[in-house]
Amino acid sequence: MSKTSSDEVVILDCWASPFCVRVKIALNEKGIEYEAREENLFGGKSELLLNSNPIYQKVPVLLHNGKPLSESTIIVDYIDHTWNSTSPLLPSSPYDVAQARFWADFIDKKVFEAGRKIWTGQTDEVVEVAKKDFIEILKQLEELALADKAFFGGESFGYVDILAVALTSWFYTFEQFGGFKVEDHCPKLSAWINRCYQRDTVSKVSPDPIKIYEFVAMLRKKMLGIE
Repeated sequence: MSKTSSDEVVILDCWASPFCVRVKIALNEKGIEYEAREENLFGGKSELLLNSNPIYQKVPVLLHNGKPLSESTIIVDYIDHTWNSTSPLLPSSPYDVAQARFWADFIDKKVFEAGRKIWTGQTDEVVEVAKKDFIEILKQLEELALADKAFFGGESFGYVDILAVALTSWFYTFEQFGGFKVEDHCPKLSAWINRCYQRDTVSKVSPDPIKIYEFVAMLRKKMLGIE
């Protein structure tokens, strides 16, 4: 579905942010044209970002006809409800919607933060604990949410898939700093990642994992003084 002439859709973006990737995947799934405006988060945030998200001053921000929305999970939900005539992201059953929101909350609270503790760990012991926690979280997702389904919502790529797959471009970084492979511990989840990346809506907006690794290595040196 193309945007109507009255729609102006802009994302205040950062190429490396998995949370921005969520918004872009959702818009792609809906067939909505948009402009992504890259923010320089380290060299001075734009006035537009500061005014659009004065509480957190973070990307992503979605500007729909000039009206700002922040927080990626909220934005994806908004996209699904606003452009609801094609490719629904949330299931139709209220129970299934509730389950999707439960796993969305789990992903938001657990996955990226657990991974962050791996690359910010300054001792082998801290990294080892963080790695074990991260793998356990992924196993819970694999066993309890994905199980034997093609996607988290069943046979169709949807809401939970978008929220989760956007984080996976950072998995290579977590693996490199943690000394493990996700595939060795979570083969079904790894197969799901591969299925998701076969979708142009995902692959064309997902950053190169090696570039993410290089970016994080720079952050480690700049923020933590770790080579």
